[in-house]
Amino acid sequence: MLKKIALAAVLAAGSSVAMADPDVGCGVGSQIWAGQSGKIPKILAATTNGLFTNQLIGITFGTLGCNGNGKVTAQVVTFTNENSESLARDMAVGQGESLNVLASLLNVKEADKAHFFAVTKSNFSHIYSADNQNSLQVLASLQDVMAKDAVLKAYV
Repeated sequence: MLKKIALAAVLAAGSSVAMADPDVGCGVGSQIWAGQSGKIPKILAATTNGLFTNQLIGITFGTLGCNGNGKVTAQVVTFTNENSESLARDMAVGQGESLNVLASLLNVKEADKAHFFAVTKSNFSHIYSADNQNSLQVLASLQDVMAKDAVLKAYV
């Protein structure tokens, strides 16, 4: 069944060479339905990305339209939205699975992760201030904190 869906996706895509809309993430689906507008192509792109689980490879190696240079991507926003409570808890204590995943999505090197964890813990009240009502505001504050840090500014 999965092969039939994939084949239908490829056939439906036609010949499209433009970059995909950034709000569906990166991956094969985003490239297949690139340049097409509307909800249906976006849903199909996101579904294909999920079915093929290729975003991890794309994020890791900077392929398939994934951004490999540390900028906030749709994956970072999505991850932050879906894991807001556990991420806040991890930042408050300076360790945890969610914080580790966020560091990886931001392309923080293994050698700098402990520093990233410590910086997020010491700046928790700024990152999760009362003014920050959504994930984009939290991420903007995190980027601000990182930009001011000698080590972490390389990842902004």
